[in-house]
Amino acid sequence: MCQLLAMNSFKPARLDFSLAGFLRRGGETGEHADGWGAAFFGEEGCRHIIDEQASARSPLAQAVQQQAVSACNIIVHIRKATRGAVTSENCHPFVRKLWGREWAFAHNGTLEQVDASATGHFRAVGQTDSELAFCSLLNALREEFGEQAPELQAQIDCLDAVSAKLARHGSFNFVMSNGETLFARRATELSYVQRAYPFGCARLLDCAMNIDFARHNHLDDRMVIVATAPLTDEAWQPLPQGEVIAFQRGMAHTASPMQFAV
Repeated sequence: MCQLLAMNSFKPARLDFSLAGFLRRGGETGEHADGWGAAFFGEEGCRHIIDEQASARSPLAQAVQQQAVSACNIIVHIRKATRGAVTSENCHPFVRKLWGREWAFAHNGTLEQVDASATGHFRAVGQTDSELAFCSLLNALREEFGEQAPELQAQIDCLDAVSAKLARHGSFNFVMSNGETLFARRATELSYVQRAYPFGCARLLDCAMNIDFARHNHLDDRMVIVATAPLTDEAWQPLPQGEVIAFQRGMAHTASPMQFAV
C-alpha cells in the first residue's frame, strides 16, 4: 500500500530531514514507485506538487529537498497503485477548496465501491478510490455546515462519522489538512511522534543520517510528525485506531488529550 507523511507545527518548520528518509521509500527502500506528491501550506496558501515518477529517482523530489521549504502543515504521499493508472492525476495529495481554504488529502489503503455522490459539489478528476473518498468527506462537510466553517470539534465529529461509513468498504488510513489543522485517521498503520523541548537526537531508518534537533530548534518550537511507519529511532506511537484526530499548533485536539512521547 501507499505511504503517508504529515507534519503540523506551532511555527513554520522544515521537514527536509524526515523527507530524506521518507522519499527513499518510493522505489529504493520500499516498493512504492508509482508517483509521489506533496502539499506545503505557507502564508501564500497551498503549494501543491505531484509527480508520476518514483520519489527516490525524481529530480523534482531532489529539488524539493534542496529548497528546504518551511510550513506549518505539510502532507507528503508516495504511491503504490492499486486503483487508477500511473498518471499525475492519480497522484496524492489531492487538493480542493472549501470555506475559503485549500484542503489537501492523502490516503493509504483500498476502498471498494466508494460513492462520492453524483450530485455533490466536489467531483473526482482521476480514477482512484482515494480521490472519491476525499470528495465524499468534503461533500459531507459542505452539506452539513453550508458555506461557513463550524467550530473544530464539529468538523472532527462530521469527519469521524463519514470516515466510519467509508471504512466499511476497506482500509481507510488518511491525513488531511486545510493549512490550519491536520486531521489524521488510522485504520491499520499510522504512527506519530512529537518533537518539542527538550529536543533530542534522531537517526533515520532508511538512510545513514543523524540530527541533533536541539541545534536546529528554539525552546518554543513544537511539531507533530505522522507517518505510515516510523522514520527514525525516536519513540513513535500508533495513533488511536478508527477515529479522526486533529492537530493544531503542534498538539492534538481531543476530548482527552493524548500523551505524547517526546
